[in-house]
Amino acid sequence: MIIGHGGNIFEVAKLIGCKPTDIIDMSSNMNPLGPFPGLMAHLSEKLPSILALPQPDAYDCITAFAARNRVPPENVLVANGTTQFIYTLPRALKTKKALILGPTYADYADACRMHNVPYGYFTTEAIHAFKVDLNLLAASIENADTIFICNPNNPTGVLIPEPDVTDICRLFPDKQFIIDEAYMPFVNRDENFSMMPSKLSNVIVLNSMSKIFRVPGLRIGCLVAPSRTIDQIRQYLMPWSLNSLAQAAILYLMEHGPEVERFVEKTQIYLEDEKRFICEQLKKISNIEFFPNKTPFILARVTGGHTAESVIASMLCSRILLRNCSNFAGLNNLFIRISLKKHDINRFFSRTLQKVLSSTTGDSKRKVT
Repeated sequence: MIIGHGGNIFEVAKLIGCKPTDIIDMSSNMNPLGPFPGLMAHLSEKLPSILALPQPDAYDCITAFAARNRVPPENVLVANGTTQFIYTLPRALKTKKALILGPTYADYADACRMHNVPYGYFTTEAIHAFKVDLNLLAASIENADTIFICNPNNPTGVLIPEPDVTDICRLFPDKQFIIDEAYMPFVNRDENFSMMPSKLSNVIVLNSMSKIFRVPGLRIGCLVAPSRTIDQIRQYLMPWSLNSLAQAAILYLMEHGPEVERFVEKTQIYLEDEKRFICEQLKKISNIEFFPNKTPFILARVTGGHTAESVIASMLCSRILLRNCSNFAGLNNLFIRISLKKHDINRFFSRTLQKVLSSTTGDSKRKVT
């Protein structure tokens, strides 16, 4: 059973009696500057392509993605979002026991449950700002054969640096490491990296185009791994896993490489500015503390008698939807996730949150370090 996602604006709109488009969705982590310029017009032109079957293996997309990311095409698969890969991997890898670096995205655990694969968590803690102790992590890996790592992580926003990721993967060459890089494009250029070019034989990288280009409805996911692992996974993928419009989107984005790079850099700069703005506002608000992050969202904890549920309900009175993080394993009903949007929305959010949280006084104005 799928236990937790943000962005369910259709259900929320029914609940509060408005149109989905009336909701300010700060629960879903999409690029506020998206979609990529020209992409929507291109997809409109490509609409007649749905009258025929798409390429069954999306090979043109695979070769375009491989060329753009400087990896061999035999090391690439594309599918109906990275979700399809996540739910395929425990079966394809014949996982006996998985370890999940948490608190994190619920689908890793859901995928294991779907295939009756036992799993456990290595859970980072708020008292340490959710930073990963690699020595403790290494000690927990011994009993697992598949390790899920979201980097940077959702919802904590923590980025494990490239040398540390490489070291932990090299330390356990007989384990499979699944590195989900869905939010890596949002990380500023100085710290941004990918494990995709890695020559390590035990690394599988998930790459999502949904969030950075703001096309979640297209469901575009890519996977990079050694060719032997690709062959394993391909056996469990259905033909036509990527629809015609999704294939057209990939080809368009890969053909506009330089423009895409500028768009991504512009996004990174914009989000750094907006993150700075929101964090400055949060410091002024009682009854909330927030955590350092490298992502387009901020994890925060409410205090002063508030709960995630009560704050989210109050914010919905202004049609602002936040993410309740209480169903992330390792978090409780005090944690919320705030996704960054355009400046006017971020300012409106900050003012509204201040009114909501001022109903109870508290001393939590600080950033957690």
